[in-house]
Amino acid sequence: MITNFLLDHSALVPVAILLVALVCAVLGHLFSAKHRVLWTLAGVALVPVVALTLVPTRHTIDEIVCTVQFSLPTLGSVELLANVALFLPPVYFAAMASRRPVTMLAAGSALSAVIEALQAFVPAIGRACDTNDWLMNTIGALLAAGMAWLVGRRAQSGSSTGAMSS
Repeated sequence: MITNFLLDHSALVPVAILLVALVCAVLGHLFSAKHRVLWTLAGVALVPVVALTLVPTRHTIDEIVCTVQFSLPTLGSVELLANVALFLPPVYFAAMASRRPVTMLAAGSALSAVIEALQAFVPAIGRACDTNDWLMNTIGALLAAGMAWLVGRRAQSGSSTGAMSS
């Protein structure tokens, strides 16, 4: 239902990504000193990642399938932008909690690669690997790491500890 709505109103997808980013930034700033809350938010944000990428579909695939393509998202590319948005919250909250945005960027990209490999090598889940999904997830992780660095730096601007490390 959500997918159909977004496909019918593709112009709203960039707005949705901005809203996700804004909510993440506000929550990250509010809880910047509460690492347990941030780790909990990161864990909760992983639920849709698992649900949308690894929960088996009704059909199975009889062979290993992986589409190799690399496209940059456009404002009308709903699926590509949705993949950007999917990895933004978990990577952002993990980067805020760990104070290691570069490490969480790498972890987010690696997690996406593992998901795509599972989709390729476990045909019983009925999902097909696509390198575009990995690329878009990694772009989302990159945006999240950048946001975490900026928000973390702002949250620490009055303290003597300085900016977040990578």
